[in-house]
Amino acid sequence: MTKRRFTTALGRYLVNPVVKAAVTVELAPPSYAILETTGRRSGEPRRTPVGNGLDGDTFWLVAEHGRRAHYVRNIEADRRVRVKVRRRWRSGTAHVLADDDARERQRKIGLRFNAAVVRLMGTELLTVRVDLDH
Repeated sequence: MTKRRFTTALGRYLVNPVVKAAVTVELAPPSYAILETTGRRSGEPRRTPVGNGLDGDTFWLVAEHGRRAHYVRNIEADRRVRVKVRRRWRSGTAHVLADDDARERQRKIGLRFNAAVVRLMGTELLTVRVDLDH
């Protein structure tokens, strides 16, 4: 099994359900957020836990599997997203930034533990910027 397949399965079936539930009932630390995209095939909302990269009216995240991540594929099909940070949902427009230095972006975001896990589990780091609506 490849690293990407293993870490994707680990996230999908173990880590993500626990973190999503913890964020939903407000038991997760504030360093976590939920990204909601629209499924590119189903049209249904898809929610993924991510590191809390809120910086004013911009939300930053680094996808650990780059364009292979389903939420990145969903963003490429429909850039309108929502982000839940703490108790508040905010809508915005996502942009995949292939030319951004993802490791430097992680340093700027400042979530050391999240960044270390993403680097450890990741195969193709890719920056995503969400311009949040006012």
